[in-house]
Amino acid sequence: MTTAHTPAGRGPAARIWLVLGFLALVAAVIALSLAGRGRAASGADATDTQLVALGREVYAAHCASCHGANLEGQPNWQQPNPDGSMPAPPHDETGHTWHHSDESLFATTKFGGQATSPVSRPNGMPAFGGTLSDREIWAVLAYIKSTWPPEVQREQQARGHE
Repeated sequence: MTTAHTPAGRGPAARIWLVLGFLALVAAVIALSLAGRGRAASGADATDTQLVALGREVYAAHCASCHGANLEGQPNWQQPNPDGSMPAPPHDETGHTWHHSDESLFATTKFGGQATSPVSRPNGMPAFGGTLSDREIWAVLAYIKSTWPPEVQREQQARGHE
């Protein structure tokens, strides 16, 4: 009686690992392409007058009640509220908005402040991902950036990080 012998590395277990590895590679490629597409296709272009105009409207309707009609923020915005959260900061050049990348500002707006803050610090910034489209969020950021002096715009772009 002859016994069939499978060469090393070609048995059922090896094939399963090969398939799982291939599926992991496909998933990684898809995830990276989707993540890159969101950033490349969008952006907070402060020179796009139509985007800035849309952002001004959306800001007035959804952001001004906390951050101020003139982007001035809430009084004493650098002092914690009784619950430990911080008041809404200004979005003009006197605040720290320009210290953050466009991607960070987008994530905070879409997913809420708590999603981008340390767990130990309460953050009252609501998530707008269920209310505003990505284009509307980018438009608000474009509007905010359009109000900054050119040197602040350049500094924010040069930072390109948190």
